[in-house]
Amino acid sequence: MTEMPEQADPLKAIAVGMTGVLRETVTFDLTVGGHVPGMPPVYATPMMIMLMEKASGAAIAGHLPPDWVTVGSEVDIRHLAPTPVGATVTATARVLAVEGRSILFAVEAHDGTRRIGEGR
Repeated sequence: MTEMPEQADPLKAIAVGMTGVLRETVTFDLTVGGHVPGMPPVYATPMMIMLMEKASGAAIAGHLPPDWVTVGSEVDIRHLAPTPVGATVTATARVLAVEGRSILFAVEAHDGTRRIGEGR
């Protein structure tokens, strides 16, 4: 019986500390009120999580094997404060660990005045 050659680590180019940053301006379509009648027009938690996930992808963009993409499989996020329409939200993601085919990120979101979200 012959052994298969050991496959190279597909995530070897991903390093702890890699960081991605993305910004978006809060529009009515990104608010809770834009999706749920009667709710206030403040930045919706799912939109914040999406921006954090995009920032995570940006942190490792160009370092994945060809035809690979990232997908979120677990989130542990706290939404700390409301953000009104017109504010700019900045999401930052930093690689904390690479284990097998999983990458753990620390994420934060700020609205220019305060931290509005955090998690992993």
